[in-house]
Amino acid sequence: MTEPSDSAEPSSQRVALDRILHLLAHGEMELQGQFPWSSNYTFLVMVREADLQAMAVYKPSAGEAPLWDFDADTLCRREVAAYVLAQHLGWPSIPPVVLRDGPHGPGSTQLYIGADYEEHFFTLRDELRHVPDLRHVALYDYVTNNADRKGGHLLLDTEGQVWAIDHGLTFHTDYKLRTVIWDYAGEAIPDCDLADLAALRAQLVEEPSLVEAMRGLLAEDEVQALVERLDHLLDEGCYPLPADDWRNVPYPLI
Repeated sequence: MTEPSDSAEPSSQRVALDRILHLLAHGEMELQGQFPWSSNYTFLVMVREADLQAMAVYKPSAGEAPLWDFDADTLCRREVAAYVLAQHLGWPSIPPVVLRDGPHGPGSTQLYIGADYEEHFFTLRDELRHVPDLRHVALYDYVTNNADRKGGHLLLDTEGQVWAIDHGLTFHTDYKLRTVIWDYAGEAIPDCDLADLAALRAQLVEEPSLVEAMRGLLAEDEVQALVERLDHLLDEGCYPLPADDWRNVPYPLI
């Protein structure tokens, strides 16, 4: 985010999160172009308000491709629910995202992260410094029931921060996990991460603001399934294993 200049990442600008979210939600949006390889209509936009501006990724619900297993016009809400959940859990790092109206109607608007697009999961996993982030994503994808964790959905920004993006295919009540991150399958979850998961589970039951936010974005049975997946992880205490009767990886892998 800039005041004003070119686009930049929130970590490099020390801008308060509430200012970023306010800009994304209320700033004037100007279309810059369309991402050509996305399965849904996805646009790069500039968002401006007063002396602030930032590049963002705008995904209108009207541009979502019909799916047999996910209800229409819900993918943008799932994107926001994934961000809200990660904020309460404390990981992984997901760019700020809001629901708002735009040039093509309501949709999600997420801060654009400038990244090295030669980097993705299959390159990041070779560096030990990224392993804690990747382990967090692996757990988070089970919790959110992510049906589409491709390698290219992990970004490395110019400051070395790993970001997770593209969370539209999440929170289904049926098992849908498809991910490229099976490196830690069956290993014990670190105690500190189990503590974070237990705290999140308690918040989903006891914290009114989080309960209200999730119920405003997801169906009631999807919220309940989320709690049940957390219970499973806490009971098992280990990273999930690939299913025997399921295609466990997305296509394409990157």
